[in-house]
Amino acid sequence: MRMIFDIFGQTMRTLWAHKLRSFLTMFGIAWGVGSLLLLVGVGEGFREGNREQLATLGENVMFIFGGRAPMLNGSFTSMQQYYLTDQDYRDVMTQCPEVGRVAPIIERNDVRAVSEFYQSSGDVLGTTPVYNKIRYMPVAEGRWINEMDDSQRRQVIVIGDESKRILFPGRPAIGSYVLLNGERFQVIGTLQRIGHGNDMGDNTVIIMPYHTMQTHFPPLKVGETVNAISYMNYQPVTREEHATAEEEVHKIVARNHGFDASDPNSFDGFDTVMMSDQIGKIFTAMDMFLGSVGLVTLALGAIGIINIMLVAVADRTREIGLRKAVGATNRNIMFQFFVEGAFLTLLSGCIGMGGAAGLMALLAKLPQQGGFSSPRLVPLTAALAILSLATAGTIAGIYPARRAAALTPVDALRKE
Repeated sequence: MRMIFDIFGQTMRTLWAHKLRSFLTMFGIAWGVGSLLLLVGVGEGFREGNREQLATLGENVMFIFGGRAPMLNGSFTSMQQYYLTDQDYRDVMTQCPEVGRVAPIIERNDVRAVSEFYQSSGDVLGTTPVYNKIRYMPVAEGRWINEMDDSQRRQVIVIGDESKRILFPGRPAIGSYVLLNGERFQVIGTLQRIGHGNDMGDNTVIIMPYHTMQTHFPPLKVGETVNAISYMNYQPVTREEHATAEEEVHKIVARNHGFDASDPNSFDGFDTVMMSDQIGKIFTAMDMFLGSVGLVTLALGAIGIINIMLVAVADRTREIGLRKAVGATNRNIMFQFFVEGAFLTLLSGCIGMGGAAGLMALLAKLPQQGGFSSPRLVPLTAALAILSLATAGTIAGIYPARRAAALTPVDALRKE
């Protein structure tokens, strides 16, 4: 044990005697480790931010809107506009086995909301009670709309957090009344704030029962379409069946509106499942690229340590000869140089990890913007960095140590 402490003390004295060389070597390896962890952490921050942004829509949400379809099958010169209807919604609900939930939405943005304190404008939606099981609509106070509200066409609303702040500043909203284009509606619930930053679309929304919306605020600019709706939200039964669910919905809509379902240009929709998978692949490729850049930097630092240790062997040749002449074994010499290389590598790696973690903690305190979350230390990357450090430290210590131990005392003492 004492020999180990003696060798460690000798290592510290040697490193201190060559402070600049030791600092530059440690800086290279610390920079490599810090870069690796920080780059991958930033990439993971973008991935998590995008995941959170999609989560504000809901889980496995799919959209379908009205679109344009050929007037005659196979014709691309004469297109006609079609609008989704209540019948489309009911057929999807009853005839699409891979669709787990579906909600029709009627949307208007020309409705003025007036309370006894203030007035505002935003999107007004009419939908069925299942909507908050498809979309992310967390209730803060009161309750969500129910089947009785819808079937009896009750004039009740649920309002977003920003609408509550504007219409009822510092006052209770539940049980109060709002005039929507002159029609009196009672507030039965308020929503939690959704998202962050300046994205207020989901926070200024006002939601009422579907049939109430049909009666008082039917969709505009839909021509002569009877019982038109603005769009539908739906969820597949399982995430893996999202493409099948989309195909079933397309067949229903194409059949009801008289065009070929095989033409993808006839449909206007949005699939968050597919988008999430595509973005995940992009970020995985970005993580691999950023990780490879960090690993290259780390490898350069390791090469620098090997080079520095070889220089140390050359500088201390006479010392090695003297130690071997007074009884030091090859194992003693190897162990000392191995400890120096491993110590430099591990200390530098810990500094790099600490610096990266500290910088990530500082970035986490900055205001988060849409699509970006604070960088985070990725455990897999940290484990990879530790493994790489162990490998680099072993190589950086053993190879120069073997060179030092191979010197004979006579040759070492003759070395100038």
